Order: sequence, then structure tokens, then C-alpha cells
Amino acid sequence: MKVEGFVASLRNAETIGELFKILQEKGAPIVELDGQRFLIVVEGDFEGRKFWTEINGEKANQALGDAMLNSSSFPFKCKRPYTGGNVIFVNFDDIEVDDFLVAYREEGYGVFYRVKGGKAEEITAEEYEKLKTEMPEFKIKSMSEEQMDMMGAFFG
Repeated sequence: MKVEGFVASLRNAETIGELFKILQEKGAPIVELDGQRFLIVVEGDFEGRKFWTEINGEKANQALGDAMLNSSSFPFKCKRPYTGGNVIFVNFDDIEVDDFLVAYREEGYGVFYRVKGGKAEEITAEEYEKLKTEMPEFKIKSMSEEQMDMMGAFFG
């Protein structure tokens, strides 16, 4: 599957639950696109109801930090007005831990996964809550000093 096709498929969601179901059908949280594996992160809102991705109980943008700059992000809109967000593709090879949790969440609902040894398994909310305190620190390769210098030069 291509990145464009993956992003286009998210447009079919009419609810947050449907969005999470489409992600699941496509293999999220770990998806292979164009021969490369990615951790899929989504964030946005459905008519004012926010949704987001957590890693080990922390919002993904916090957990990923500078690595977000190395990731590809694509905006998407859904069928209903005032709905959509961003899907972020994090190169799986950049993740430095072998065991971590991923949750696609909104205020009263979530879909939870444990990623271990490169494979994702769906878990319950109770398992997620218990395991998030036991997980090793989530580490991802961040930009090298040289890359940061180049970014600084680019952004002035």
C-alpha cells in the first residue's frame, strides 16, 4: 500500500470509532507502506471532540519529541464537516525500544495495543493502565547535531 492510499482511506470515517476501526483494518499501529514500516500516530478532532495517540500513557507528540521533525505528517479530512486531523508516519527503524504501548484515544474511548518484538497485539484498557507503569522509557532516534545545524541554517 502507498502512503497516499492510507491517508485517503481515513477520509471515509464518519466517527472517531470508525477512524480507529479503519486504522485497525490497515494494520495500525504498525503499518508497512511502500516497503517500509511505520508507527502510525493520529491527532485531530471530530466536530469539536478531540482524538489523539498515546505512547506508554503519554501523548505521542510529547513521547516523540524532536523525532516528530523526522516524521512525515499528512493532514486528512473526513466525510463530516469540521472533522479531520493529521496522520504522522514515524519510521519504525528509528524506535530504540522493543516493548511499548500505543493507544488511540478520545475522551471516553480508546483502542489499546502492546508492541513487542515488532508485533502489535490489541489489549484491554485495564491491561494498558497496568502495563504503562511497567514499560521501559520510550526512546526514539532524534536528529543528529548535524541535522539540527542544517535545520537551524534552513530556518535561520
